[in-house]
Amino acid sequence: MIESRDGLLELELRAALTEVTIAGTTARMLAYNGSVPGPTLHLRPGDRMRVRLVNDLDKPTNLHTHGLLVSPDGAGDNPFLSVGPGEAFDYDIELPDDHPPGVFWYHPHRHGLVADQVFGGLYGAIVVDSEDWSEQAPRVVVVSDTTLSRGQVSDVSPMDRMQGRIGETVLVNGNVAPLLTAAAGSSERLLIINACVSRYLDLDLGDREMTVRGFDSGVFTPPLARKRVLVPPGGRVDLDAPVTETATDLVARAYDIGNMGMMMGSGAGPADATLLTLAPGETAGLAPSPGSSAASSSPRDLRDSSVDGARTLTLAMGMGGAGMRFLIDGRTFDGERTDHRVELGTVEEWTLRNTSPMAHPFHLHTWPMQVMSTHENPVDVRDVVDVPAGEEVTVRIAFDRHSGRTVYHCHILDHEDLGMMGVVEAT
Repeated sequence: MIESRDGLLELELRAALTEVTIAGTTARMLAYNGSVPGPTLHLRPGDRMRVRLVNDLDKPTNLHTHGLLVSPDGAGDNPFLSVGPGEAFDYDIELPDDHPPGVFWYHPHRHGLVADQVFGGLYGAIVVDSEDWSEQAPRVVVVSDTTLSRGQVSDVSPMDRMQGRIGETVLVNGNVAPLLTAAAGSSERLLIINACVSRYLDLDLGDREMTVRGFDSGVFTPPLARKRVLVPPGGRVDLDAPVTETATDLVARAYDIGNMGMMMGSGAGPADATLLTLAPGETAGLAPSPGSSAASSSPRDLRDSSVDGARTLTLAMGMGGAGMRFLIDGRTFDGERTDHRVELGTVEEWTLRNTSPMAHPFHLHTWPMQVMSTHENPVDVRDVVDVPAGEEVTVRIAFDRHSGRTVYHCHILDHEDLGMMGVVEAT
């Protein structure tokens, strides 16, 4: 874990093929600074983060600070940058003073290579809060999956890319089904990141109620009680899990997102996966978790705001060329093209329409989205919004900070690499 000091976090983040121990076996994986996941970064609102990204890979890469409300321009959270093999780039990212507390993450975003590099092991957690971690850090739970064969990450078939690859081994902070202990009768605050390329996490704690404090960078007031919690790829959840007298598994249930149907056949779906076990025992006593008391944690409610513009974005799939095409508004990604232009300071309502036979988790960089078609009373703000097959979801977006040019895309990362991404520019 690396913390900011006096408003500044500086580090070198080296991406390289490294020998690591995963699931009791030694394998060569992609890693940041020699570990899978990479170091957890602890920031506070108003901090500056300077990251020297060193590329020791044999292919280009870059860095995306997923969910942070920061500039997409220049040396910021810029998805159009490309850091070539043997090169380095100095990122300089400033958090606003009112940045919401929460759990975020970082990973590569070099178009065409994102799924391979995340599946290979390049990802890590970012936590923004104003708490003191000197006694004990909160429980950050980075969930990922991969498939290992002959001491390395397996290649992926074209069919699995089109369906969205599902790894055979599910990892939590680089381990398989770790044991977490705490005092019986207490609850554990878990900050869960879904860093899987395609796997949805349908969380089930043995049919026990969990308290959901919020998704992504949003906070629910009051928190919601749920027995099942769905976290799409790229999404995060902040929840309290009860610790009882008997050990309980937190399981990601198999979740059906649909398939390519008659167009290409269907790939194998995921099986249930035990993420971790919560058991009674000694605990070190956790520090307060992010967002525990910060007034800035309450997101802006856009339900009564004037809407300055409305758009419909259509997520679709169809045959073309050598296989399946993954489209937004009938087009595949072109980084030289700007698909939508918005005016800074406005509020827009976007309808996300999915005409395909598969679910697509829609991620917008820089500006969070408030889900309008929710049945919940709390303000529901996310940066990854699941759009089920054949359905549509309406969101409102306040383009109220940071001008610049960035992207929106499906966070099934294979689909992003295959073209399901577009460009938006705020001026």
